[in-house]
Amino acid sequence: MTKGVLRRTKRMLAVVFAAAMMPVLHGGSSSAQATAATFTSTAVNVAGSNCADIPNSNPDNGTRLILWSCSGAANQSFTFTPVAGAAGQYQIRTLTGGSCLDVQGAATTDDARILQWTCHNGSNQNFRLQPVTISGTDKTFNIVAVHSGKCVAPLSGATANSTELVQAPCSTAGVRVWRLPGHIADGGSANTYTNPIRPRGPDPHLTFHNGYYYLVTTTWNSTITMRRSRTLAGIATAPDTVVYNLSGHPTACCNMWAPELHLLNGPNGPRWYLYFTAGQNVQDFLPTQRIHVLESAGTDPMGPYTFKASLLDPVANNTWELDGTILELNGRLYLLGTFYNGSQPNFIRPLSNPWTASGTRRILSTPTHSWETVGGAVNEGAVVLKRNGQTFVVFSASHCSTPEYKLGLLTYNGGDPLNSSSWVKKSTPIFSRNDAAGVYGPGHGNFFKSPDGTEDWMTYHANTSTGGGCDINRSTRAQKFTWNADGTPNLGRPVAAGTVLPAPSGEPAS
Repeated sequence: MTKGVLRRTKRMLAVVFAAAMMPVLHGGSSSAQATAATFTSTAVNVAGSNCADIPNSNPDNGTRLILWSCSGAANQSFTFTPVAGAAGQYQIRTLTGGSCLDVQGAATTDDARILQWTCHNGSNQNFRLQPVTISGTDKTFNIVAVHSGKCVAPLSGATANSTELVQAPCSTAGVRVWRLPGHIADGGSANTYTNPIRPRGPDPHLTFHNGYYYLVTTTWNSTITMRRSRTLAGIATAPDTVVYNLSGHPTACCNMWAPELHLLNGPNGPRWYLYFTAGQNVQDFLPTQRIHVLESAGTDPMGPYTFKASLLDPVANNTWELDGTILELNGRLYLLGTFYNGSQPNFIRPLSNPWTASGTRRILSTPTHSWETVGGAVNEGAVVLKRNGQTFVVFSASHCSTPEYKLGLLTYNGGDPLNSSSWVKKSTPIFSRNDAAGVYGPGHGNFFKSPDGTEDWMTYHANTSTGGGCDINRSTRAQKFTWNADGTPNLGRPVAAGTVLPAPSGEPAS
């Protein structure tokens, strides 16, 4: 063998060996591409916990992306779609049909702006997700522009609202890292659920705590039961566990209604307090219905529980009281509920601790609008909702025997919460029947956060026909909600039963 042939042979072996040592990139493989998952997610900047945002939901080409407080609104939701033939690359689509995230002018320089632009095949609209390990959280990535190798980041490392998004050199610093709570790994699938999550579950109250959902609902008997599940879909088949039996109790034996679970600081530290309505007898029960409370032995929502007190009004205990809930405001504790005084208003009463009144009830809201008086003048089922320093009370209105049962809104405007003048009632309902979806009389639920804390969710009960009433057949439903520009909740419309919906963000795999 000549020296030239030997040199060529060595070079060929070196190339073959190097190729064998390189990782195999399945760029054009259709089978590999099939494993990539499309997913929809917010993008939460790790450094400041604000979200990537299309300002004012502007649909125009050239709209610059910014950071803004996470709201769960559609202009903060992005769909990551795998790029055909390019393994590991995504187009990131915005709420405007046919629009994608785009690095302005395909620039490769630092601080080139991140825009919304009509989707095309240019590499400046293709992004890779580079995993970054952040202690205490998951689904954290650099979002890398394929054409430049630079990362999506806030301009100059700022984290305040309105900061523009640009491309910058990649790093593992929090300001360069994004949490994508809806991310689905290749070959994975997102959790889903369908309503109802409990077919016979009036007056639902759902809490997420330490990795589990806990649901309590009206039973109409002497037991208080709880369902526990890792996923929202799992609530439907979770067993009913009796956490307390009222049988034989002298003042609260029967007809258990409207239970609610609250983690509050009592004299012995944090405890779960389970508020509920019950009466003294099965027959002619309504006159004796009152609000009562149990206390947990520790911090497990499943208990065990002991009977703590009957929350009777110290001055005016001459009518029934229903639907107790808790308001914590300005360092004080209050009980909210409803009673009868010719109509059915909501009341507020100060508490000295989670089970003891420190004053008599005061009227919080009275049913006066026409949408509050169908079948009877009713305000009931109050529940507290807070966000960005604002405090709201969402309540149910009209009689539950009609399909016009619905939700209204009170907004706290400062001052003494015991004065009705400190609350402003919205003149129109915020959540009503949806005939097209076959949902009637939606109301009386509560609010909760997704497991990862990035989304706002609600529960409510509803009927499937206009003839449904106030009985045990009202079903528990859940759905995600957003916020209006003025900071008030936007609950949307009730979703039809059987519709497959994305589960709350941060749930573990089914």
